[in-house]
Amino acid sequence: MRARQSRPSVARVYSYVLGGRDNYGVDKDLGDYFIEDLPGSERLAFTNRDAVLRAAKAMAEAGIRQIIDMGCGLPTDENVHDVVRRVQPDARVVYVDDDPFVVAHGRALLAVDDGIAVLEADIRDPAGLEANAEVQRLIDFDEPVGLLFAMTLSFVNDEENPTSVIQHWADRIASGSRIYLSHFRTGTSREAVTTASKILEAFGRGRFRTDDEIRACFGTLPLDEDGVRPCAQWHTADGDGNQPELTVWEQLVVGGMAHKP
Repeated sequence: MRARQSRPSVARVYSYVLGGRDNYGVDKDLGDYFIEDLPGSERLAFTNRDAVLRAAKAMAEAGIRQIIDMGCGLPTDENVHDVVRRVQPDARVVYVDDDPFVVAHGRALLAVDDGIAVLEADIRDPAGLEANAEVQRLIDFDEPVGLLFAMTLSFVNDEENPTSVIQHWADRIASGSRIYLSHFRTGTSREAVTTASKILEAFGRGRFRTDDEIRACFGTLPLDEDGVRPCAQWHTADGDGNQPELTVWEQLVVGGMAHKP
């Protein structure tokens, strides 16, 4: 999944849609396609990012003080360590991405102290990532860990066994740990079919999956009360249980969080 300048990068296009400036022409061209030709599709990026930060906050509020962000992307105005450290000031965070461009920017802007590391690694090799010296330094697997997989499994092919990626960590983490993932959801609308076709053509890998397939990625880990649902509705109900109305685009990205009993 290593990015090349001649091909758009998931992280750089995502950042561009969110308003970031660190990208190449191929990233801007693809981002502009979504913004201009599929107006409203940028909500995929915004609702996904908002849900990731809510997941990070929920982990911190559950007492988790160490987080691994699997596929962190480029820095934004609000990052995972910002959210987590407002609740757990001494939290340790490992950011992971396979794009060297992203990692270079992350090391410059995210690694503000020795409690934060930014690694270039492939999430499809969990054993190799676990063995990384910085992971060993910052993460104590005998204590609860929070793992964030924001859209990354959408770009892992079926033959690469995305479920085994989660299972590796589920077997390794301590009781009380949590795993959050968001994922592109299969849809039948014109917008859904067009979006899936363009994304998978542009990046050359991955798959949109059904809710059942996404739930299966968690293996036997129990999901929280929200289950798997659109990111725009995940952990967002007000005191009366009301949920925001979804656009057709917001129905295409779902999230869920499981815990290790």
